[in-house]
Amino acid sequence: MLQTTLKKKLKFFDLDISFSCPEDKMLVLIGPSGGGKTTIIRMLAGLETPDEGKIVFHNQVWFDSTRHINLPTRKRGIGYVFQDYTLFPHLNLYKNAAFAAVDKKEVHFLFELFNIGHLRDRKPHMVSGGERQRCAICQALARRPQLLLLDEPLSALDVVTRRELRQELKNLKKKLSIPIIYVTHDINEAFFLADEILPVVDGKEDKDWMQRTYRRGPSSEKIHKATREPRLALVG
Repeated sequence: MLQTTLKKKLKFFDLDISFSCPEDKMLVLIGPSGGGKTTIIRMLAGLETPDEGKIVFHNQVWFDSTRHINLPTRKRGIGYVFQDYTLFPHLNLYKNAAFAAVDKKEVHFLFELFNIGHLRDRKPHMVSGGERQRCAICQALARRPQLLLLDEPLSALDVVTRRELRQELKNLKKKLSIPIIYVTHDINEAFFLADEILPVVDGKEDKDWMQRTYRRGPSSEKIHKATREPRLALVG
């Protein structure tokens, strides 16, 4: 279980948010661009420091402002996938994924799972954006993370590739027994993947954001139906 309370003064607003994410669940942070979602996920990763707050994972304190605890990123045991393919250009896909792998034999399994086994010897510039992002996800999973952070991993992909990879991520979620925090501004993507949804606007939870977003369109009934389904809940 991940439990966190975060406060940080940003340029245009003060971030102030609390949430938790159980094992084998995906919590989706959704909201408009520039609302603080990436800052939240970077604080979880230890790449940015909250002004105040606490991050606890499995009773291990990662951050506590009052006790002056701030565990370095390398000791948090996370897998982090960015939206812009963080691969080494001089290494082939296999060597990229195996770079920090706990067991390099697992990379072959992951490549087959994400349908890029036939591309293992190609360098990043020789494959498509979707194939590079599949490799980045394999790279993160090869670390055997205890928490997986996905920061808009599909945003730079074309529509068809997004749908394919979205389905692969949904299938993957069923195989993992770790919390997953997923950042997006795409409501349909959030509904498709999430166990719980946390709308974030200007650094704070905003439960009405999705209703306001859909209010003018014919899809308002869809959001009511989705939030009533047992598998999906709004945080709070």
